[in-house]
Amino acid sequence: MTGREKAAILLISLGPASSAEIFKHLNDEEIEELTLEIANMRKVSPEEKEKILAEFYEICIAQEYISEGGIDYAKEILEKALGSQRAIDIIGKLTASLQVKPFDFARKAEPAHLLNFIQNEHPQTISLILAYLPSEQSGQILSALPQTKQAEVAKRIATMDRTSPEIIREVEAILEKKLSAVVSQNFAAAGGLDSIVEILSSVDRGTEKNIMDTLDFEDAELAEEIRKKMFVFEDIITLDSTSIQRFIREIDNKEMAIALKGATDEVANIIYTNMSKRMAEMIKEDMEFMGPVRLSDVENAQQKIVNTIRALEETGEIIIARGGGDEIIA
Repeated sequence: MTGREKAAILLISLGPASSAEIFKHLNDEEIEELTLEIANMRKVSPEEKEKILAEFYEICIAQEYISEGGIDYAKEILEKALGSQRAIDIIGKLTASLQVKPFDFARKAEPAHLLNFIQNEHPQTISLILAYLPSEQSGQILSALPQTKQAEVAKRIATMDRTSPEIIREVEAILEKKLSAVVSQNFAAAGGLDSIVEILSSVDRGTEKNIMDTLDFEDAELAEEIRKKMFVFEDIITLDSTSIQRFIREIDNKEMAIALKGATDEVANIIYTNMSKRMAEMIKEDMEFMGPVRLSDVENAQQKIVNTIRALEETGEIIIARGGGDEIIA
């Protein structure tokens, strides 16, 4: 859930009177964005409302502690009350919201609009900008770049370390002039393997495959390093039976049938083996009756399965064995 969605749910939960008071402290753009988010908001469950209110309360308490004695004092109090990890999470959210990051102005731009200004820039310039943008926004832009440039930009993000403030300010100034927006003056380290993995996790299946195939040819070692940190559809064969059976329960039969239309025999066989005989027969029948399927639909279905597996890994329900000497302790 995005910060804007959480803010909209918070305002809905607080009611019209309190929300109106909060709106008095926002600028016109923020009011417009939140109003639109509230108008498009789906039905929110009581559990979601409670979760957002609890998170908001925790951040407010953390802010109060910081005002009283600084971040270290706040962290110490929160650790005693909520535990070390929860305290780190809350302080992290709070301090992140207080910092202005490089290319902050670009975060408010539509990906398609931003693409128009940067698509003809040098791959190094594009990679620098994308490394500082949210992964979802960067993923959309990376997907829309010409295929010949996608892998080059991805490679440069993956191998990027620290960039001098002067270069960042120079690129920001040029982009600021093009977008006529407020430019940020701060800088931080960006790029690297984690950055490109996060971005690739947000792009469509076709873009991801094109980039990884190209990197396999141009820089096999880098491609392998990236693969160690991410999970793609073909990696289903590396999962154990329990994990495969777990994600199968989350996938609609029709979605599974579309995904398997473009799967390798190895992937299809291992999925069928972990289904009941009846379910496997039903999916095979669905595949026969649906006829030809567009490649984009197959890729989208496969990506949904990958996203489900990644989500299950985040909750600890699935363990993905990666390279690099990762150890699994029973």
